[in-house]
Amino acid sequence: MKNPRHAPVLFQEAIDLLRVRVGGSYVDCTLGLAGHAEGIARKLGAQGHLIGFDRDAQALELAKEKLDRVCDELGSQAPRVTLIGEAFSTIAKHVQPNSADGLLADFGVSSLQLDEASRGFSFMADGVLDMRMDTRSGMTAAQVVNEVSEHELADIVYQNGDERRSRRVARAIVKGRPITTTGQLARIVTSAAPAMKNERISSATVKTFQALRIYINHELDEIQALMDAAPKLLKPAARLVVISFHSLEDRIAKDSLREGARQGIWKMLTKKPVTAGEEELDRNPRARSAKLRAGERL
Repeated sequence: MKNPRHAPVLFQEAIDLLRVRVGGSYVDCTLGLAGHAEGIARKLGAQGHLIGFDRDAQALELAKEKLDRVCDELGSQAPRVTLIGEAFSTIAKHVQPNSADGLLADFGVSSLQLDEASRGFSFMADGVLDMRMDTRSGMTAAQVVNEVSEHELADIVYQNGDERRSRRVARAIVKGRPITTTGQLARIVTSAAPAMKNERISSATVKTFQALRIYINHELDEIQALMDAAPKLLKPAARLVVISFHSLEDRIAKDSLREGARQGIWKMLTKKPVTAGEEELDRNPRARSAKLRAGERL
C-alpha cells in the first residue's frame, strides 16, 4: 500500500515540547501516518521504546510500513516499537502506571481519512457515508442520518458542531432521506443553511460533517479518557503534548490541564496554545486551526 503525502502539524514544536530523551518510553496516541512518531523514533536510540495507537486499521498498516523503514535505516540504533490497533482511550490497559516519559496526541481526523472519498469524512469529494475511524464496528454516518430522530439529529449537530441552525439542518436531513453519499448530504445541508456573507463554503455543512464524525467516533469521550489517564501513566517530570483542531477538543485539553495545575498534578508549559507559523501555513493550510497545549507531570 502506497503511503500518501503527509505533513505532520506543528511537528517541531511538538517534538521540542515532548523533550524526547535517549532510552525513554514514549507514546504516540494518534499514529496516523506516523509523521510525529518518526520524529520520536529517530531520537530514542536502541534502548528506547515507542508505543503507538491507532484504531484505523489502514492507518496502522501504513504507519507500520513507515516505521519499519525508519528502523531499518537506524539499524542497531533503532528503538523498540509496539503498535496497538485500538482507540487511545484503552491506553491504561497497555501502558503501565508511572512508566511513560511522554505522551503525544494529535486529535481529530487524519489526512488519510479526509483525502479518501471512500471513507466518507469529507464533503469535498463524493463518497459513501461512513465516517468511522474503526471500520470494524459502530454505526456509519449513513445509519445515523437515516435512522436517528429529527430531535436527536438536531442535538448532535448543535452539541458536536456548535451549529445554531441545527434544527433547520436536521429537518432538511429527515426530509431528504434516504441519504447515501457525502455529496448528497452536503447538498441537503447547504440548501437548508446556505453560506453566509464572507463564507466560501456553508459553515453549517462543515459543522454538520464535524458533528457527525465526532458523534460516530465518540471523539470527545476518547479525549477526556486520555486526559484523565495521562497523569497516572507518566513518570514525574514527563510531558504530555496534545494538538486539537476545534474548540470542543481544545476546551477539554485546556480545562483538564488547568484543573490539574490547580491540583498540583501539572506544570503548564503553554500558557497560551502554540499555533502554526506562516511558513507552515504556506506548506500546510490544514494547520491553520491547530492548537498545541503541553504540561509536565509534577
